[in-house]
Amino acid sequence: MERRMHRGLSALAIVAMLAQGPVAIAAPEGSPRAGPQGLCRSPDPLPWLGVEAFQGQQPPDPVPMGKDRPVRVTTAPVVAPAPAPPPPPPPPPPPPAPMGGAFTVAPSAPAESPAAAAPAMGRPVTAEASRTVDGRARIMPPYPPYPPRPQPRPQSGLLTAGEHDDLLNPELYADYVRRSNLGQAIPDLPRLDTERVLTVAVKDGAGRPVPFAPVVVTCADGGQLTLRTAADGTAVFFPDLDRLGREVTIRSGSEEARRVTIARSRGGQRVDFTLGQAARTAQKLDLVLTIDTTGSMGDEIRYLQAELGAIVAAIRTRHPGLDLRVGFVFYRDVGDDYVTATVPLSRDIDAAQAELRQRNAGGGGDYPEAMDQALVRAARLDWRPDAVKTMLLVADAPPHDDKFGLAWRAAEHLRHARVQIVPVAASGVADKAEYAMRAMAAATQSRYTFLTDDSGIGNPHAPPAIDCYLVTRLDALLRRVIDSQLSGRRIEPGKDEIIRSVGQYDQGRCVIPPDFGQQ
Repeated sequence: MERRMHRGLSALAIVAMLAQGPVAIAAPEGSPRAGPQGLCRSPDPLPWLGVEAFQGQQPPDPVPMGKDRPVRVTTAPVVAPAPAPPPPPPPPPPPPAPMGGAFTVAPSAPAESPAAAAPAMGRPVTAEASRTVDGRARIMPPYPPYPPRPQPRPQSGLLTAGEHDDLLNPELYADYVRRSNLGQAIPDLPRLDTERVLTVAVKDGAGRPVPFAPVVVTCADGGQLTLRTAADGTAVFFPDLDRLGREVTIRSGSEEARRVTIARSRGGQRVDFTLGQAARTAQKLDLVLTIDTTGSMGDEIRYLQAELGAIVAAIRTRHPGLDLRVGFVFYRDVGDDYVTATVPLSRDIDAAQAELRQRNAGGGGDYPEAMDQALVRAARLDWRPDAVKTMLLVADAPPHDDKFGLAWRAAEHLRHARVQIVPVAASGVADKAEYAMRAMAAATQSRYTFLTDDSGIGNPHAPPAIDCYLVTRLDALLRRVIDSQLSGRRIEPGKDEIIRSVGQYDQGRCVIPPDFGQQ
């Protein structure tokens, strides 16, 4: 009887746990640990999403990825689809053209000029007002009908893009955040203060940056945060986001700890450490592509299939002997045939490219997608601690409004794992998506990249709320960004690579007019 009671209680306990919804599991070793909500804040643990499943159809056959990448695909029971409804009757024929061969040609949109593409500094950015930039309508869902453009055969070097580093332009990003009213509609939107940052730089005796050096910050209440340096030898902390308090103690390596008073005023603070060990350049790269594969992303997926090989080849040429692994997180939305499909990191680059070639666009329907679940899957990948970690987030839509909190929490876990998020904003990106992706890039010491209309491929792209940038080929841009994260120094395009410039651009920084802030 007593044994039956124990079994009954255990069953009741399991039912109670399941009734509570997704279970949050402890962070893996090396990830931030959730502590009391005091100083030196770490993100809460991520929920367990369960095993990935495909509904209504079999998943594509997995491509063997070598001995270091076992492939396991779990499928849900296949449900026979309902019979398709009969097709609608054909539309009536169009009226005959008037005599004389007269016809009407719709006027084409004017060519984008630098003045039209760059938003005016100090202009309010709201959910409604930001639909226009200097009189041009920003593309907001649902998309207006566009006449079909002739589509060339997908090949590397056709798509065009720009990039922006909000950490190099803290005043402009802070102004962008202050002018946005999106936080009133979505309380879980991240608010990152780029005007108050604490940068810890670690170098060796020769002045060379030391990558992957642990930087430990201890707050007044005993709480601790640990970030490893990027390839440029720096780790950036945000006093408000990280809840550092008024004073912290910072330690790196065997150097004596430094006590730092956190400034309340605007402006960055910097603490330098010099270690006795010689710096070694990064020799490993973990590259993950997290890709929205819903129906609106068809053009981007087709061209990424052509771009990936060129990007990898260029990186390997510049970094001989590089230990490179590639992985993927494909995602759609809840209710589609799959929500996420993860391909673990592997050194088998040919198999990785074959995996990408299998993917096509489908599903979606509404505007937001399951970006939150994709980021959670990405945070749980097997990232190497001694590798440069780059994640390309290729998307044209934000997460659902009630999932912004989870998406940002996953981005924070990626930040603590020292993964640098490189958004690639595709056609259709509007205010919420741009805001979230720029915050993720800045928080992880990375850059925001976005496709432009200069290629004439795909749907029109909304101009970003950015004051200055250069337009180059997408494959060359991503190569420079990844190369910069590997080498630890910013790499600018050559003059022959620049297709168009917007605003006053100077080595990644926008020249701020004297009357900025008084408008």
